[in-house]
Amino acid sequence: MKVALFGSNGEARNRGVAALATATATGILSRVPDAEVTWYDDGWGVRPDPKLPGVTRVGARLTRRYHRPESYHHMAVSAALGGIGNPGAARLNAADAVLDTSGGDSFTDLYSPVRWRLVNWPKKLAVARSRPLIFLPQTYGPFHGDATRREARELVLAAAGAWARDPDSFARLKELVGGGFDPAKHRQGVDVAFALPTRPFESEELEAWLALGGGEVAVLNVSGLLLDPAETRFGLSADLVKVVEVLTRRLLDDGARLLFVPHVSTPGARDDDDAITQTLVSRLAKEYGPERVAAAPAGLDCQESKWLIGRGDWLCGMRMHATIAALSSGVPAACVAYSDKARGVFATAGQGHRVADARTLDTDTLLSELWDSWTARAATREELVTGSARARTAAGQQLDDLVGLIRAQH
Repeated sequence: MKVALFGSNGEARNRGVAALATATATGILSRVPDAEVTWYDDGWGVRPDPKLPGVTRVGARLTRRYHRPESYHHMAVSAALGGIGNPGAARLNAADAVLDTSGGDSFTDLYSPVRWRLVNWPKKLAVARSRPLIFLPQTYGPFHGDATRREARELVLAAAGAWARDPDSFARLKELVGGGFDPAKHRQGVDVAFALPTRPFESEELEAWLALGGGEVAVLNVSGLLLDPAETRFGLSADLVKVVEVLTRRLLDDGARLLFVPHVSTPGARDDDDAITQTLVSRLAKEYGPERVAAAPAGLDCQESKWLIGRGDWLCGMRMHATIAALSSGVPAACVAYSDKARGVFATAGQGHRVADARTLDTDTLLSELWDSWTARAATREELVTGSARARTAAGQQLDDLVGLIRAQH
C-alpha cells in the first residue's frame, strides 16, 4: 500500500496540524505495517521521518522557485511526464490514494487567496493524475464566493471519499455536494487526533516540578493569535487578555498549580504561542513562586505534548487540538473558541457544553463558564470515561474504514 499524505505541514511549530498527519500515518502503519506513507510537508528534499518509521517526508511548496522539485508547479509538470526528475511527483503517481487533511479547517475561502490555492494544489494534482483523492476528516467551508464554492464542490465530487469530523461539518458537506451526496462516499467521522498515540519523553526538571505536589495541575494553552490586540478577524466579544489574567490568578488562588503547554511555535510571528507563554510564566512565577507555575520543555512534538497534557488534572485551551489531546486522554477540558469548529469536536466526546465562544460571550460570562468547567472537573472526568472511549473507538473504526477504502482503489 502506497499513500500520499497532504495538508499537514508536520513541523513542530504547529502541533495541531502535525497531529492530523501523525495520527493518520501511525493509524495506517499499525494496520498495514509494510505500507509506504509519503508525508508532503513544507520542508526541502526527501528524507525519512526521524520519529515515524515507515514515513518519508517530501517537500511540497507554493513557491516561485519553479526549478525546485518542491514547487507544486514543478511537481505538476513532472507528474504529467511520468514523475521524471521529481521524487515527489513520482511518489504521487505511484500512490494508491492521495489523502488530504486541508490543515483540518483550511478548506475554506475565509483566509487569503494564496491559502486557498495552497490548500487545493494537491487535490487538483490528484485529480489530474487520476489518483484516488480522499478528504480526511475536516471542516468544509464557509465559502463566501460563488467561484470558490463551485471549485470546492467539484473537488469533493471528484474524490473517492470525504469525511467530515463532526455533525456540523457533515451538514455543511451534504449542503456542498447537494444532489451529488452519496452516503457510501460522504461520511460523518471524528477528528483523527482522537486516535493520536502519545510518546513519553524525559525531562528531569519537569519531573521534579510535577513531583513537588501541593495542588492539582491546571494545564493552560494560550494562543498568541487570539491574545494579539491587533487581531480583529474573528469578531471576538470577550477581552481574552483579561480572561487569561483573571483566570490564571483565580486558579492559583484556589490552590492549583499551572502548567503552560504551547501548541504553535512561530518565533516573531503574530500567532506564536511561545512568546506569550514565556511572558505569563515569568510574571506569575515571580508573584506566586516557580514551584506553582511552569512551562512545557521547548521543542515537544504533538505526541509528546499530548502525553504531557494527559498528566494534568484539567485543561483550558485556545488551540483546539490541545483540547482534543486532553479529551482523548480523559482529562477534563474547556475550550475558548473563536469559530464553530470546536463545539462539534467537543460534542464527539459528549462535552459540547464545555465550549466557551469568545465571539458571543462577554468577558465575565466567558470567565464564569471556564470556572464552572474547573470546579466540575471531577464529574467531567467521570463523564469522559465513556465519552473519551467512545470518541477513540470511533476514530479507530474510521481508520479501519480508511484502510479499507484505500485497498478498494486497487
